[in-house]
Amino acid sequence: MKTAYVDASYLVALALGERGGTRLAKSLKAYDRLLASNLLEAELRSALHRERVTADPGDLLSEITWAHPDRTLSAEMSTILDAGFVRGADLWHLAVALFIDPEREIDFLTLDERQRAVSRKLGFGP
Repeated sequence: MKTAYVDASYLVALALGERGGTRLAKSLKAYDRLLASNLLEAELRSALHRERVTADPGDLLSEITWAHPDRTLSAEMSTILDAGFVRGADLWHLAVALFIDPEREIDFLTLDERQRAVSRKLGFGP
């Protein structure tokens, strides 16, 4: 089963119709399962509101399986910060991905260059 963790930047670009959106949508369809922290919903809805987009992102969100860590993610955050600096929300998304898959067998989908670089240092694909 091909699985990916999806960062908000990926879905925001799709929802806003940014250049390359067709390629992004196609890449999402290549996965059997998409995972994310529910922080993604807040980030997506906030970006849509900021850009005055009234479309409901429900279709994008309906494909996500939500991860709800049941403990602090201090160990994961430490591992991530040892690999490189990322901002708070980016740190959270990477920590949840590590929580879900400590072996790093899933892909981590993001359009944020720094977050992508750190995710690759950690061993996530693609």
